[in-house]
Amino acid sequence: MLWALPQKRAEIVRLHASSELTILKVVWAPGMSFGPHDHRMWAAIGTYSGGEDNSFFRRDGDTLATSGGKSLRAGDVVLLGADAIHAVTNPTSEFAGAIHIYGGDFFATSRSEWRGAPYREQPYDVDYVLNYFEEANRALSAT
Repeated sequence: MLWALPQKRAEIVRLHASSELTILKVVWAPGMSFGPHDHRMWAAIGTYSGGEDNSFFRRDGDTLATSGGKSLRAGDVVLLGADAIHAVTNPTSEFAGAIHIYGGDFFATSRSEWRGAPYREQPYDVDYVLNYFEEANRALSAT
């Protein structure tokens, strides 16, 4: 069945989107990382290839403090509450494929991401994220 959800490139693919529910196919390139961000809605993430290491954070004044983590491998699932803040890394040498299910409209909901050192909150930029995935593909093609 994995042929139905191929993981040959880093990408975010909308499988379903409505105001109540968003379902995405997310594929992380080998070694790819993305910094802290929130969703402001519950999420269920189920991996079907590779791995996702999630680092969790909590607000600490104007920045973030680490508050644990969870490693996912093929067949694992993590449930995130609406207030979760996490960063994701694919620590494996293969593409990490996962289905992400969100309890709302993932693309229309205002969210935050944190960048810099120390982390500083800013609006989540969907175009930046999609470009980041394409940059990962270009970097893989160059090697």
